[in-house]
Amino acid sequence: MRGTNSSTGHILGLSYNYHDAAAVLLRDGKLVAASTEERHTRKKHDSNFPERAIAACLGSGGITSKDLDWVAYYEQPLVKFGRILETSARHWLNGGRASLRSAVDSWARKGKFEVREQIAHALERPADRILFCDHHLSHAASAYFCSPFDRATVITLDGVGEWETGTISAAIGNAIRKRLSIKLPDSLGLFYSVMTAFLGFEVNEGEYKVMGMAGFGQPVFADQMQSWFKLRRDGSFSVRRDLLNHATGERSIPVLLDALGPSRAPESSFDPNDNSADFGSSRHYANVAASVQAVTENVVEHVARAAIQKTGIPVLCMAGGVALNSAANQRLRRVFGVPMFVQPAAGDAGGALGAAKWLYHVKLAGTARDPLTSAAWGSNYSRDAMLTDLRSVYRDEWKEFDDEDAFISAVADLLANEKVVGWFHGRSEWGPRALGYRSILASPCKPEMQGIVNEKIKFREPFRPFAPAVLAERASEFFELIDIPGEDSESGPYNFMLAVCKVRSEVAALIPAVTHVDGTARVQTVRSGSNRAFYRLIKAFEARTGVPVLLNTSFNLRGEPIVETPRDAINTFEWSGMDALAMGRFLVRK
Repeated sequence: MRGTNSSTGHILGLSYNYHDAAAVLLRDGKLVAASTEERHTRKKHDSNFPERAIAACLGSGGITSKDLDWVAYYEQPLVKFGRILETSARHWLNGGRASLRSAVDSWARKGKFEVREQIAHALERPADRILFCDHHLSHAASAYFCSPFDRATVITLDGVGEWETGTISAAIGNAIRKRLSIKLPDSLGLFYSVMTAFLGFEVNEGEYKVMGMAGFGQPVFADQMQSWFKLRRDGSFSVRRDLLNHATGERSIPVLLDALGPSRAPESSFDPNDNSADFGSSRHYANVAASVQAVTENVVEHVARAAIQKTGIPVLCMAGGVALNSAANQRLRRVFGVPMFVQPAAGDAGGALGAAKWLYHVKLAGTARDPLTSAAWGSNYSRDAMLTDLRSVYRDEWKEFDDEDAFISAVADLLANEKVVGWFHGRSEWGPRALGYRSILASPCKPEMQGIVNEKIKFREPFRPFAPAVLAERASEFFELIDIPGEDSESGPYNFMLAVCKVRSEVAALIPAVTHVDGTARVQTVRSGSNRAFYRLIKAFEARTGVPVLLNTSFNLRGEPIVETPRDAINTFEWSGMDALAMGRFLVRK
């Protein structure tokens, strides 16, 4: 099984069958391409076999499936089903029978019992070249082996994998050695999901909405919610047992109703100016959200403190869905001041990358390190592909620029004149955040721009904040960044929009559209080396306004995946209130 250090051929990593199906291609241990299925099917959180994502990765690598040497899958399916059997049996008289029947039907219908056979058939590869990695080990590998560190404390936290909901590991060289395992029913990720549902949002989709709503409230219920957790000295924790029926997934929980009143109706309105804290008011639910966020940060800090003490390594690598909580990440930076790397695709999609990296480094003893400094690992589209799709919708209502300078100048003029622009450039992003490849951009300088983009373009809730994309060398002038010795700034959390920090009071009036109600912003620092065109655009905007910041949000409408293809971008542009579409070197104006 153990191979040479220099050449291990092509490894395909896969995650699917739960949510966020994805594919990743490595060549001799180095990342070639990474893509999520939802971008291609336009089905949010598509969990099906990632046929299109695989095709995109193979196409980027210039190979076919027959050129694959190994395939790695991100979890152990039968172990996971064993957990479903056991939890259903425990709750047999309280919904377990129906839950088990539903699970067996789903697993049989989707071929979840025959994952290895399904992969072997689809890719025409021998079954003995398909390996399964534990779910949380996939998360850990996706964080550590993509980091710039050769020693790290690795933390994973999510809803649940096979049994585990969190782990602490010490990683040195090619080894990831688990030091602590947290298992069902104790799960920080499921706690956040329960509260996401209570607040009227879709689980595994609306968690970031809770973070946005939290800024409008105060954590008045935090002490009560904290009492639902028991924190242990070793870094583990337990959660009050009646918060979730793990067999049925039931989330209308009496303990929540008693403590917090009725749950918020899905799609109900939210008034950010509501000053009433009565049960059922907008402010009440904002207070609940703020309390959920405060308790989550407390638990994450507790785990991280014990983890660093346990391993003795003052470096943090993180993955799992909880690692997408940007406010919690910034708190760790503030409290511990240790170098960090957070996997940009921290959720299940990132498990595909982790499984592939685990196979290369651990099973094949590969030594080539490949720190992640860019998110641009999806597909790129040619000028001809863009032109074909433009011609299918428009006659000649676009302009193509011969050189990049003129193109960027024209887009910067639009942004400086308070127009909203869809920006489609280069390879699509890996992960859930738009980082200047598939983005909707606007000026951050007028407060009303936040409402315009939310209501007329994204068609989403008024409490949702927008991120500032800022020139890396100017970022500290606008935001209270935490600089940590020994951290690689090109792979740090700010580079991937994975930490929230305060906007400096002296410049807050310059960028009101990207300053949240609590005075914070989820910052993305932009460098010329990793995203040259986007960097040049911000630089051009700065030349016109004096502000080296753009409002950046994902290029999609509410409820849709981020756009992938030129045709996706055109469709979204047409359905929204955007003023212009900048694609390649084409510029379309309404």
